[in-house]
Amino acid sequence: MPAVSKGDGMRGLAVFISDIRNCKSKEAEIKRINKELANIRSKFKGDKALDGYSKKKYVCKLLFIFLLGHDIDFGHMEAVNLLSSNKYTEKQIGYLFISVLVNSNSELIRLINNAIKNDLASRNPTFMCLALHCIANVGSREMGEAFAADIPRILVAGDSMDSVKQSAALCLLRLYKASPDLVPMGEWTARVVHLLNDQHMGVVTAAVSLITCLCKKNPDDFKTCVSLAVSRLSRIVSSASTDLQDYTYYFVPAPWLSVKLLRLLQCYPPPEDAAVKGRLVECLETVLNKAQEPPKSKKVQHSNAKNAILFETISLIIHYDSEPNLLVRACNQLGQFLQHRETNLRYLALESMCTLASSEFSHEAVKTHIDTVINALKTERDVSVRQRAADLLYAMCDRSNAKQIVSEMLRYLETADYAIREEIVLKVAILAEKYAVDYSWYVDTILNLIRIAGDYVSEEVWYRVLQIVTNRDDVQGYAAKTVFEALQAPACHENMVKVGGYILGEFGNLIAGDPRSSPPVQFSLLHSKFHLCSVATRALLLSTYIKFINLFPETKATIQGVLRAGSQLRNADVELQQRAVEYLTLSSVASTDVLATVLEEMPPFPERESSILAKLKRKKGPGAGSALDDSRRDPSSHDINGGVEPTPSTVSTPSPSADLLGLRAAPPPAAPPAPSGAGNLLVDVFSDSPATQPGLGPSPEEAFLSPGPEDIGPPIPEADELLNKFVCRNNGVLFENQLLQIGVKSEFRQNLGRMYLFYGNKTSVQFQNFSPTVVHPGDLQTHILSAWPSPAPPGLPSWQPGNRSRSLFGPLT
Repeated sequence: MPAVSKGDGMRGLAVFISDIRNCKSKEAEIKRINKELANIRSKFKGDKALDGYSKKKYVCKLLFIFLLGHDIDFGHMEAVNLLSSNKYTEKQIGYLFISVLVNSNSELIRLINNAIKNDLASRNPTFMCLALHCIANVGSREMGEAFAADIPRILVAGDSMDSVKQSAALCLLRLYKASPDLVPMGEWTARVVHLLNDQHMGVVTAAVSLITCLCKKNPDDFKTCVSLAVSRLSRIVSSASTDLQDYTYYFVPAPWLSVKLLRLLQCYPPPEDAAVKGRLVECLETVLNKAQEPPKSKKVQHSNAKNAILFETISLIIHYDSEPNLLVRACNQLGQFLQHRETNLRYLALESMCTLASSEFSHEAVKTHIDTVINALKTERDVSVRQRAADLLYAMCDRSNAKQIVSEMLRYLETADYAIREEIVLKVAILAEKYAVDYSWYVDTILNLIRIAGDYVSEEVWYRVLQIVTNRDDVQGYAAKTVFEALQAPACHENMVKVGGYILGEFGNLIAGDPRSSPPVQFSLLHSKFHLCSVATRALLLSTYIKFINLFPETKATIQGVLRAGSQLRNADVELQQRAVEYLTLSSVASTDVLATVLEEMPPFPERESSILAKLKRKKGPGAGSALDDSRRDPSSHDINGGVEPTPSTVSTPSPSADLLGLRAAPPPAAPPAPSGAGNLLVDVFSDSPATQPGLGPSPEEAFLSPGPEDIGPPIPEADELLNKFVCRNNGVLFENQLLQIGVKSEFRQNLGRMYLFYGNKTSVQFQNFSPTVVHPGDLQTHILSAWPSPAPPGLPSWQPGNRSRSLFGPLT
């Protein structure tokens, strides 16, 4: 960059800035700015042509006024004129003004492009750098189209200066991020890779940033960069702090370039070449060894640079997951940071160890730090660090330490921050189920979970305990006894009432022999909670009462009295009123055999993947897969149902998300939908659909009264059964699999009919070129009133008319 002489100093600008700073009030500042704007406007409109210095000075003033927060609506053309100047300072101010104030859609873009093109062709490195900086700062698509082919040529040209190459690489990176389709892949890609061997460290740093971004989309075009990156990294790591003096930061040689090279290597698998791999392993070992050395400076900048390289090295070791020695060493190094006085280091160490815990090579090494992590969970002042500690406990859990970890997480839950309580609840529920050694411990854990954090226990969690208890004969009596005792607490959460109502309604007879839990006592205990519950829970309790009449005939008169009460038969809520009327009539009219058939015990739920895992993964975000999937390190661990999990009687198609515990089961057949109501408590618990979606079929609470399970799933093998249900219904789910759901709604008058088809996209991506086709018998005439074949939006897994791409057909004659 050329030196700026004293004569280039703009005294008028300095005086104006001084005046602004000396203003005593906002009004005085605005008055001074308006005065200056009027003066600049008059100068620009005057007949006398301004010289380059005056234009530069006034454009600088406009730029300063804009940075103060005031709108500038003139002066743009004068700034463009400065681009044609041969003086560096004038051209610099012109490019600066354009980069800050000119909109990418401005009409001046063509004039600016012409000036940039002239500067790029001038071969003056200073002017070329200014032009490249302007292209990167504006980054409009029009500029990208104009220069996307020229910048790669400048980047790989043999006669380009190092500063120009550096600017060209960063400019190309900016254009690629803004418009990837504008940057053509060609011969220059191979030559860009060789910039990693450039002698100028600035060029190498810029080239690594560019290659890292490009190789994510086109990894095969840049795979030769691995050996060059390893070679460059080896030279940096093995160098002394005096070897790279211009790029040594507080005794750490080239820390930024080292970090960028390590990130670039994470875009590829371990090198296949034995020599390259050996050299890389040697580099990684050297970094780990240097971390053990005493610091060369007490400055925080030294430790920051050193730790940045160390953590990126550990990330690369975790990414490769193929060197047991390095993984264990990385784990031990991170363990030293767990008690570091710097909060950020403790956070990063916990976060990295979460990933290490999923490796079969380092899982045992991570477990050795369990006491330190538990102590962090109890004593850390920063909530984010406590959350990472909870994540690490979840990741390191296996059969040998499950009870200890679950008990600690339950203890922490009592004082946990409200923002993370639901996540902790989900993790405790998953661990309790997956690593339970007996069912009594699992039941105790879930009921304790409801007692401690009932407001944060989602429906998926307490549905799950009901399914497991229903499926296991050996735990039903213990569950009934335990929940009966839990309900005796003066303050009982509503979720506990729901669990108690369901379990006692099904298995209360198993504890009825004890006078302390006789049928009348069970009923009195449940009914004492009735008036404190929501409408949905009351509906479930009414179902429990009718079950009691079948289980305990001696309670029939008492329960009929409750159902006959005016508060039930004339209840303002239609669901409660309908249940009271129907249950009272059923208990009065039906014979004992009929009543026993209608109200028989729930059959075992079909086995299926648990939705608690999917819910936790959604809550943690897309990057949570590695933390949740520990199948690599513990392939023998399964949940207490023998590797697959039961589902309620009515469920919708499972999400195509990752099978986090290897629990995926074949999807069951489809079932007809049923209207939803206030009592629709136990809905689709194993799909990713919201629990309150209407029209998905009878809830498990309604299946509570049903003699057998019905499931929603891929309907192709049962096409006849699906069609038969429309004999008596005008709407429902016509077809469903893991990708698509088709719902139909129809209305008919005499010989005319109208049908609405609703298409639901159940995947995480948008459908493209989606178009429905109507095929009908020859004796029917179909008139398509309107159709919307627009792309179906992702993530809509259940039928909701109005939220789908839809086609409207009719009438049929």
